Amino acid sequence: MKARFGLASPRLAVAGLNPHAGEDGTLGMEDVEIVAPAVEILRRDGIAVRGPLPADTMFHAAARKTYDCALCMYHDQALIPIKTVAFEDAVNVTLGLPFVRTSPDHGTAFDIAGTGKANPSSLIAALRLAARMAAASS
Repeated sequence: MKARFGLASPRLAVAGLNPHAGEDGTLGMEDVEIVAPAVEILRRDGIAVRGPLPADTMFHAAARKTYDCALCMYHDQALIPIKTVAFEDAVNVTLGLPFVRTSPDHGTAFDIAGTGKANPSSLIAALRLAARMAAASS
């Protein structure tokens, strides 16, 4: 977030693995035993991070204002909300790699490939974001 987006002190929100972030172990111990200790290590290292947060409440408009980046545990946990908010323009970004990686937030749509029906907006947004990210880290 610092190198690719120019944020001096990015605020991170970490989604819990289990529904309701495990409800203090009632719905699984992974959030208590793995996610929370990892978040605490990041916090001790000076990273502005919160979590594990219930994924079902961290994507509404007011919640999104409290962080710069949502870290999610699996595909649908992240992509359902972003596709709901910005389906035509959504971009998937993988952070922490030594190179820029973006992709459109939709499937391959082989059923309409070559028909002229596909909307290229998400691909164009992914390419533009990749260019911005590459320029920011140069």
